[in-house]
Amino acid sequence: MATPHINAEMGDFADVVLMPGDPLRAKYIAETFLEDAREVNNVRGMLGFTGTYKGRKISVMGHGMGIPSCSIYTKELITDFGVKKIIRVGSCGAVLPHVKLRDVVIGMGACTDSKVNRIRFKDHDFAAIADFDMVRNAGRRG
Repeated sequence: MATPHINAEMGDFADVVLMPGDPLRAKYIAETFLEDAREVNNVRGMLGFTGTYKGRKISVMGHGMGIPSCSIYTKELITDFGVKKIIRVGSCGAVLPHVKLRDVVIGMGACTDSKVNRIRFKDHDFAAIADFDMVRNAGRRG
């Protein structure tokens, strides 16, 4: 059933959703890498697609800019559409001089000082940690 921010139906999204910030990057990923990709969301221009990659059902959807926008979309995908894994894809900054432009970085954890977590988790800070098996498999596959 559609939510205020996602006009899809249950089953439209795969268990795994790749999430870039830019909805046009989501469209590019769908058109470039997915077979039989179909649009499953377009509310407020936040494009989402589902198709297959190497025979596996995969979805990709933009989340917009910043933690509040990302939080809205990830919460609705998990709670209302049964998504099991969300993988953030896209660009990032680096402070280490050996990390070069176009290097692939597989993040294991992330934190914020934006106060979003303290509001959401009753005054507790929460550092999101990636699923170890997913990180290990991503590292092995390069």
